[in-house]
Amino acid sequence: MMDLVKNRNYAAIFTVLICGFFLILVQTKTYAQDNFTVVLDAGHGGKDPGRPAKNYLEKDIALSIVLKLGKRLEAIDDVKVVYTRDKDVFVDLKERGRIANEADADLFVSIHCNAFHTQVDGTETYVLGLHANKQNFEVAKQENSVIFLEDNYQEKYEGFDPNSPEAVIGMTLMQEEFLDQSLYLASNIQTNFRDVLKRNDRGVKQAGFVVLHQTYMPSVLIETGFITNAQEGAFLNSKSGQDKVAGSIFNAIKAYKKNLDENLVIEESPVAIVDSSSKVYPGIDFKVQIASGNKKLETKSYNFKGLKGVERGKIGGSYKYYYGKSSDYDQIVKLQAEARKAGYKTAFVVAFKGGERINMSEAMNKSL
Repeated sequence: MMDLVKNRNYAAIFTVLICGFFLILVQTKTYAQDNFTVVLDAGHGGKDPGRPAKNYLEKDIALSIVLKLGKRLEAIDDVKVVYTRDKDVFVDLKERGRIANEADADLFVSIHCNAFHTQVDGTETYVLGLHANKQNFEVAKQENSVIFLEDNYQEKYEGFDPNSPEAVIGMTLMQEEFLDQSLYLASNIQTNFRDVLKRNDRGVKQAGFVVLHQTYMPSVLIETGFITNAQEGAFLNSKSGQDKVAGSIFNAIKAYKKNLDENLVIEESPVAIVDSSSKVYPGIDFKVQIASGNKKLETKSYNFKGLKGVERGKIGGSYKYYYGKSSDYDQIVKLQAEARKAGYKTAFVVAFKGGERINMSEAMNKSL
C-alpha cells in the first residue's frame, strides 16, 4: 500500500513537472511572439500603375519607400514587419486587408503618391472616415478605383461603388474604435513631413478608402506628395527623397510605439472635417480634446500643462480629456488655440449633443 502511495506521489510530482515544463514552453513562445507588428502596404502594383504622371510611376515609388521603411523597422528587436507586396505584383484591396488581419497587426500603413492637373504640392495623411468635402472624395475615389481591375469585384465588395459618396457611409463603423490611434499616428507623420522634411502640410484628413476599411487595427494611408509636380515628383523619384520620406514615417511610427510601450496619454490630432462660418449651435456642446489614454488622471492643472477646468470622460476603454465647453464655435476655436499654446499641439474640437459625442459634420448642420 505504501509503495502504491509512493508511486502515486511520484506520478503527481512528475505530472506537475511536466505541466510546469509545458507552461514554460507556452510562456516562452508567447513572449517570443509578443512583437509589435507593422503591415506595410505599397499602393498599386503589377497591372495597376497608380496615379497618372508623365515621368514617374506611383507603384514603383511607393514600393521603394515601403522597402526602405521596412528595413529601418526590421532593425528594431521587437518589431515585426509584414509586406502586402515586396515586388511589382498586383494585390487586390481585400487581400491587403486580409494580410494585415491575419498577421494580427498593430499598425497598417499604406503608402501612395498623389496627382493633379496643376502644380499643386504637399503631403496628406488619411484615416478612414466620411468625406469632408468633394476633394477628399475625389482622392478616395481614385485610390478605390483599383477594384475595377480585380476579378469578380462586385461579389468581393458586395456591390460597393467607389464612385458613390453614399456607398462609404457604413464603412467607418468598423474602424471607429481605432480612430484615436490612427489620428495620432497620422498627426505624427504630417508633423515630421512639415517640420523635418519641410514639405507642404496638407493636413490629416478623413475619407472612405476601401483598403483602410478592410483592416481591424489602427490604419493610415499616406499620400507622400504629388508626382505631377515637377519638383516634388523629382524628389519622390530620387533615392535621396525616398530615404527621407521613409525615415520621416519611421520616426513617426517609432514615436507612436514609444507612447504605447510607456502607456502614455496620447495627444490626438485635428481632422479637417468641416469648414464652417457659423457661430452658435444651440443644443451642441463643443469641447477641445487635448489627450486620450488608458490612464485615469486627476483633472488638476498640474497634469495638463497648467490648463484649468479640464474635464475627463470615458469612451470604450479609453479616457478622454477635454478643455472648455461652448456652443459658440468661434469661442471653442479660441480655447483650442490656448490648448495648443500650452503645449497640446494637436488639440482638436469635438462635439456633443445630449451628452453623447457626435460627428462634427452632424453637429454643424444647421438643421439641428
